Amino acid sequence: MPAFATLRYDLAPTGVATIALDQPDTRNALSDELLDDLLAAFAAARDDEAVRCVVLTSTHDKVFSSGGNLAGFAADLPLIHKHAATDRFPRLFRLIGELGKPTLCAANGHVLAGALGVALACDLIVAKATARFGTPEIEVGVFPFMIMALIYRNVPRKKTNELLLLGEQISAAEAERIGIVNRVVAADEDFEAAVAGWAEKLAARSPVLMRLGKDAMFRSQDMAFADALEFLHAQLTLAFSTEDLHEGVRAFFEKREPVWTGR
Repeated sequence: MPAFATLRYDLAPTGVATIALDQPDTRNALSDELLDDLLAAFAAARDDEAVRCVVLTSTHDKVFSSGGNLAGFAADLPLIHKHAATDRFPRLFRLIGELGKPTLCAANGHVLAGALGVALACDLIVAKATARFGTPEIEVGVFPFMIMALIYRNVPRKKTNELLLLGEQISAAEAERIGIVNRVVAADEDFEAAVAGWAEKLAARSPVLMRLGKDAMFRSQDMAFADALEFLHAQLTLAFSTEDLHEGVRAFFEKREPVWTGR
């Protein structure tokens, strides 16, 4: 099992890998060290055939992550070094998008600034009712440049403008209403059960079809409509060549659970 300085990594027998941000003293600020560990942890999950789903969460009882490390923004470093350091964000967003395995963000606390981009890079978000969401960067003279693309792909334009320009935080219920969050859960016990239920369901699907589907989701999202149809038509034909598709259809007609081979 890989070990990291700023987060915890665990793999359950169900195939669910849990990556938990573990820097409570900084409220899981997205330092270079934490981002490097996230990149390494997601790469480890991608390359491990035993991993069928990834849950991203936090060990802090109130905060998922407070966002980017502001001290690093103001550090007295050459501009080119700062540019290279912030490249960790787009690399992480692409890694999650191209992971080939489903990802679930368990937002057990506040999701702020750059952390909102990390959460939105995941396929699904389950939020605790007490969590708050927002992009408060404008209040300290910064702007959420690195996460704008993800917010605009998930949230209606005018609501995105409101988040970016006003910097105000919103409740988990409002985040669900505008499309940031898939599900809001009230009690701690119910929250953990909700996360586990979805994660185990995702992990139980055919890994080869999940990979094909995940890749298609990521690649087709910005295609022109006609191009997307052509690409997705080819992906469907490719899916017909897999053993798992035929096993799934047989299991359906034989009224039994499918046995996936991943081929």
